[in-house]
Amino acid sequence: MKVRDLLTEALKGLRADYVEVRVEDGESTGITFRGKELEDIGRAAFVGGNARALVNGAWGFVSFNDLHELRDRVVMAVRQARIAGGEKSALAEVPPVVEVAPLSIGKDPAQVPLSEKVRLLEEYNQIIWSISPKIQTSVIRYSDTKKTVYFANSQGSYIEQGKMDITAHLSALAREGRDVQQGLLSKGSGRDFSIVEGLHSEVEKTARRAVELLSAQPVKGGEYTVILDPKLAGVFAHEAFGHLSEADYVYENEKLREIMILGKRFGRDHLNIVDGALVPGLRGSFKYDDEGTPAQKTYLIKDGILVGRLHSRETAGKMGETPTGNARAINYLHRPIVRMTNTYIEAGSVSFDDMIADVKLGVYAVDSYGGETSMEMFTFTAGQGYMIRQGKIAEPVRNVTLTGNVFTTLMNIDAIGEDLVMVEGGGGCGKGGQMPLPVSDGSPHIRITRCVVGGT
Repeated sequence: MKVRDLLTEALKGLRADYVEVRVEDGESTGITFRGKELEDIGRAAFVGGNARALVNGAWGFVSFNDLHELRDRVVMAVRQARIAGGEKSALAEVPPVVEVAPLSIGKDPAQVPLSEKVRLLEEYNQIIWSISPKIQTSVIRYSDTKKTVYFANSQGSYIEQGKMDITAHLSALAREGRDVQQGLLSKGSGRDFSIVEGLHSEVEKTARRAVELLSAQPVKGGEYTVILDPKLAGVFAHEAFGHLSEADYVYENEKLREIMILGKRFGRDHLNIVDGALVPGLRGSFKYDDEGTPAQKTYLIKDGILVGRLHSRETAGKMGETPTGNARAINYLHRPIVRMTNTYIEAGSVSFDDMIADVKLGVYAVDSYGGETSMEMFTFTAGQGYMIRQGKIAEPVRNVTLTGNVFTTLMNIDAIGEDLVMVEGGGGCGKGGQMPLPVSDGSPHIRITRCVVGGT
């Protein structure tokens, strides 16, 4: 029986407000080098799925690997929901759709021999170790996944959608006495293996950066005008503001509901922050989300004003708003929840030279070692930094950590560059026990006044 017929039959005659079935069929590869040795290598094929049912405001969820008992699993999900249900179901309307959405592929990783992938990563590892005796260890992780996702629901939708994710993450750690510094390189793509090829010069720069940071002075802590490069600014947009725009957080948190009021000014007129899966070829791109809602471009901040947030069908129904195509799950073992896709600050009109020209004393923060947020407070660490003196890039500094209130910081963005870059890192977003979800973020250079920088 064809997958479509199998899913359609499993959904017939059920007493529920809503039911959906998602099935995934795919293959994956993983390779890890740790130090000078190949630590792990593996290839796997997988088939699995889940059923989700909504009855009287409660969800039932069942995952499975055996499609022969699909109907029984769907019935089980309905029974679970019926036991827990006790209020009216809220689910925003989405027109049913029937479509096959094939994957647009550049260089297919499935057509690249495993031995060739290992050889390429080994070359990168040898470059890292050739840079300096101060290199103490290295880690290289590569993965690729290619799958077809089949989706059907009780409202008449049936979607077949191809998905792919390719990542490579390389780190080099250098040591001198008790001082330890790290260089990171992260690459990813939603459709093209070539993103991880030809990285030899970038790998060399990454390892040299770790060594050079050993001799850089720590930045002197204080309040500065700070310019963020596109990568760190994109991480700021994702971590500090994107998560606050996820409607399940807003709906469930009274304090956040009082803050995230649509129509409220959060930045100057030049600030626009967007999330959307319609940008072709990125890790966070797709045609339909995991509830069958079409992808779209959603303005979160438009001309400095909060104008939108990210929704699943349920959060949109509960809040009386429109679904945005942001219900996502990392795989069939998990239920879809509200997640970002490709989150970015739109380009402005200021050149980098003009942005830096009138900064008498500041910090240029480059790349990202990650960070954390707690409600509206954030802390981010740059991969490297440079002092700005009299409008010029000056000496390198390290331990550049930015802290502050996200809403104050948004208002303090006084210049936005014209050089938007979408960053395809090899990591992923984590939320609700689902990690790593493929996403992208991006930004032009941005300038922030009165930004607190930690250091010595």
